[in-house]
Amino acid sequence: MKNALRSAAFLAVVWLLFAPLVQAQETPPDDYVLERWKKFAAQKWHETDFSKTVLTKDRISGLDKEEPDEFQEEVSELALLRGVIFGKRGRIFKDRRIQGFLERQPWYKPNAEFTNAVLTANEKKNLDLVRLREAEKRSYVAPGDLRYWTDRKIPEDKLVYATAAEWRIMLAEVEAIHGRRFDNEPWLQKYFEERYWYEPKADYSPDSLNVIERSNLEAILARRNEERKIAVWVGDMDKFQTSPLTEELLEGLTLSELRLIRNEFFARNGYRFAFPGIAQHFEWREWYTPLEDQSKVKLNEIEEQNVKLIERIEKQMRERLATEAIKPEMLDGLFVEDLRILRNEIYARRGRIFKDEYLQGYFETQSWYKPDPEFKDEMLGEAELTNLAVIKEAEELAMSRFDAFEG
Repeated sequence: MKNALRSAAFLAVVWLLFAPLVQAQETPPDDYVLERWKKFAAQKWHETDFSKTVLTKDRISGLDKEEPDEFQEEVSELALLRGVIFGKRGRIFKDRRIQGFLERQPWYKPNAEFTNAVLTANEKKNLDLVRLREAEKRSYVAPGDLRYWTDRKIPEDKLVYATAAEWRIMLAEVEAIHGRRFDNEPWLQKYFEERYWYEPKADYSPDSLNVIERSNLEAILARRNEERKIAVWVGDMDKFQTSPLTEELLEGLTLSELRLIRNEFFARNGYRFAFPGIAQHFEWREWYTPLEDQSKVKLNEIEEQNVKLIERIEKQMRERLATEAIKPEMLDGLFVEDLRILRNEIYARRGRIFKDEYLQGYFETQSWYKPDPEFKDEMLGEAELTNLAVIKEAEELAMSRFDAFEG
């Protein structure tokens, strides 16, 4: 294999989704923030009983109406109003721009036991009004904004830089709005359960997505992939049902992504997946129609060739986990569940049997996984132990960063 591909494959092994591109932005001076907080507090929004009063568009139309400046996002009046509505119930925010304001208000009584269950229907209506107005005025799309875009196509210029976790949340949010559960991604399910608007539905179906929502999903996927500079992605394999893939085209993809692309060839031929972690990536797509008679699922010669190429690259990438050290900076920007799978794949390659049902189910779908009842941690080599420690540290850091997403 070419040196360039070997290097790219190693980067993919460590799940380098992309190096987040963060625009330099100065921190607003303390006196500036305090002055804006003081000005907002003078509007006395806290005197409103949001459990009984329903706000109107006209009443909040004057918020954030001043000429925007470079620190507008940091002192958004709409965000502060959202904080007040929650704050009157004692919610503690991880978002410092909101929590800092609340902690300076004499009426604020933090309640560590706060849950969204205490919110009344009127309070949720008020939060909806404010949150959707925030999404409308924001110059880019962020987690929590997708409810505003259910019947509006997202303009290209509003899909800007985001972290790996933010991209995943926004993609999932389109379906979460309709009640989809994400039990195969526990961190993601927990995230949505903490959103006041989320109502999981046992009978969720991708058919509930409208044409605009499907278009927005495709746009978010395309923008994320553009940032990563990868050549192909899930959904692109219709172009390779009669044309061969190459190693160069697959450069930069993670193990998980290669697995999905490999399975897309089966999906496009009507295969019905038993494991929801795979199925969820195809169910919402218009072209996916599982055949009633699964015996009729057949890949053509080119498709089989492409599947074998992907399997070979996957195998080579996994083998590197045991022999090459992972540098901490290679894990920057990854979200929790990917790091968790990456860490446990080191054990899985040695045959470990997992007590966690999700992990065990995930690895049982891997053709390379061979359960070994005799597995012991002592079987791991020095490189594997080192990589486990590095990934674990990144996993803990990623969780703390994830907690900052208020949605």
